[in-house]
Amino acid sequence: MFFKEIVGQEDIKHRLIRSVKEQRISHAQLLAGPEGSGKLALAIAYAQYISCRNPQENDSCGVCPECKKYQKLIHPDLHFVFPIVKSSKFKSSVSDNYLKEWREMVLSNPYFNLDQWLNTIGAENAQGMIYTEESDQIIRKLNLKTFEAEYKVMIIWMPEKMNPVTANKLLKMIEEPPAKTLFLLVSENESQILGTIRSRTQLLNIPPIAEDSLKKALETHPDIAGKDLNSIINLSNGNYLRALSLLNPDEQTLYYLEKFKEVMRLSYSRKVPDLFIWANEISAIGREKQKAFLLYCLKQIRENFIANARTPEISYMSSEESEFSARFSPFINEKNVISISQEFEKSYLHVSMNGNPKIIFLDMALKITKLIR
Repeated sequence: MFFKEIVGQEDIKHRLIRSVKEQRISHAQLLAGPEGSGKLALAIAYAQYISCRNPQENDSCGVCPECKKYQKLIHPDLHFVFPIVKSSKFKSSVSDNYLKEWREMVLSNPYFNLDQWLNTIGAENAQGMIYTEESDQIIRKLNLKTFEAEYKVMIIWMPEKMNPVTANKLLKMIEEPPAKTLFLLVSENESQILGTIRSRTQLLNIPPIAEDSLKKALETHPDIAGKDLNSIINLSNGNYLRALSLLNPDEQTLYYLEKFKEVMRLSYSRKVPDLFIWANEISAIGREKQKAFLLYCLKQIRENFIANARTPEISYMSSEESEFSARFSPFINEKNVISISQEFEKSYLHVSMNGNPKIIFLDMALKITKLIR
């Protein structure tokens, strides 16, 4: 992975490169920022630059043995940890079980979210976690000598999904790692990371991508023909993953929109028997997808409230979403927006705590019937 392949984030790139040139590489760093900002890509490009035998002024050389192996994510001193699901196919629950799928996904496009990753490995109804067994693997790998590069690099994607036991086991390793060991934690919600882990890392805040950088990246995209570039940039709000989905909405996003429209229409019409059917369908899609759906609904409530307030300059909806909003937004107003949002937030919490999804979604839908009118 090269720095030049990453959309925008020039200030962050320069800061990372400068830390290498000035030999100020902190042994544990936390790259934290919103979805679609390029955190994972930055971590991999940084690790490659550190390991490159002939680093250039602003990027890795790309031709040395280290770079060639990093470009395929097969360097023996590069290790990954990421959320997975338990499976009867494997004796232990560790990231290495899914390393082939991980490499393929990152090399295909390093801009993806947890929901997309779990779909790739067939998580179904399970929630992605970094399990206790992973800590023993991390400690074992990092206590080995480096094979080729100067540094052993451990990239932990979504450390907020780390089992508390796992996190506690890693405290000493992160605080006092073996020589020439680098931890790179890549997080979208640093507040959920164990406090003692956060305090042992150097925080690097990754901001949303600047509009000019997004524009430059999208202008040459093969799917941009016939699309409103300025609208996509505005709607993506610094999220490159969102920009790609606006170019070509994926099936998951369209499904979430359809289910949101359905529950709102049924709730407004007070068709309780149909709400039972709706709740049963949503309860079958898996917990991670249920959580993603609820976050999507919260965003739609916010956008429709903004649309109702007639402030389109701060509304971020796709053409499909705007079409529904034109008729729906008047029903989301100052009298019910907070209460409806709280119902979705409560449902998200209960799903996260492994509550019965049929009960959770039916209860939420029935409460919305009272709030929507």
